[in-house]
Amino acid sequence: MSRPRALSAIFAWPLAIFVLGIAGLVIALTGDGCRDAAAWAALAAPLIAVVAAMRLRRG
Repeated sequence: MSRPRALSAIFAWPLAIFVLGIAGLVIALTGDGCRDAAAWAALAAPLIAVVAAMRLRRG
């Protein structure tokens, strides 16, 4: 039987992705220029996480 994991270990990555997404939305709404690039990068993080998880799951 496996040992139960702490809540901080379970929710660390989803929380980081959530914070990055919210930051990306706020940055996108508050500026232009360099901030647009930062917003695109922050909002791409969930997509990158999903693709990475799918690749790891396949093998």
